[in-house]
Amino acid sequence: MSTPPIVNVSVDAHVATLEMNRPDRRNALSPEMDAALRNAFADVTARDDVRAVLLKAAGSTFCAGADLQFLRPTPDPEEIQRHVLDRYAPLVRQIIEAPLPVVAALNGSTAGAGLALALACDLRLMADDGVLVAGFSSIGFVPDSGVAYFLVRHLGYARAFEMLALSEPVPATQCATWGLVNRVVEADELHTTAQSLAHRLAARPTKALGWTKTCLRHAQTHSLDRTIEHEALYQSLAVQTDDHAEGVQAFVEKRDASFSGM
Repeated sequence: MSTPPIVNVSVDAHVATLEMNRPDRRNALSPEMDAALRNAFADVTARDDVRAVLLKAAGSTFCAGADLQFLRPTPDPEEIQRHVLDRYAPLVRQIIEAPLPVVAALNGSTAGAGLALALACDLRLMADDGVLVAGFSSIGFVPDSGVAYFLVRHLGYARAFEMLALSEPVPATQCATWGLVNRVVEADELHTTAQSLAHRLAARPTKALGWTKTCLRHAQTHSLDRTIEHEALYQSLAVQTDDHAEGVQAFVEKRDASFSGM
């Protein structure tokens, strides 16, 4: 009997779905799991027929964070540092820098490094019975994989510190109020709703959306003047795309645009 893949990958109507598939371990990140995710993201974002990505999980939990069974009883400090820099950091960067939209469907609990994966995605839909948990301080750890970077930008210092220091589960409704997720949906409708959103994004002008991500990241750390210069640069690229021409023609003809992603 063959072993099921640790990450299920499928492509339908320009949407690549990546499903973490370790439900027996609450989709905790093992070396095999995060390597499979890195490979899957590299593969699907390089495909011409993929215009959006949906990240979801099998079972009752999105991701419990790092699989602690792979930690030694007395961890080597340098090994822990390499663990974060070599395994998790590249995956987080792949999600952020993907030249197309990435949607996360968060079911159950999302914790630790799993929280970093979720916050790296462009849009997050969350089941109404789900929770976000920092988790790190509960085992005497500090945040890693970019969690501090994401939380302080979403929440500000005080609320980010509270979430990290107390490590209490934050319910879905509170996550939506705080802006950590875009939408809360009924648990049994989560994957269908997330798939629908991913398909809507896949029908949009893909290059423009990818460059929009680039502009937003740039704007987080630069002045207004530098941001406008950056936007102008990418506008000069966008005006050369087929999707720009189609969008203008559709506007003139008073019809819905049919974007090709080119």
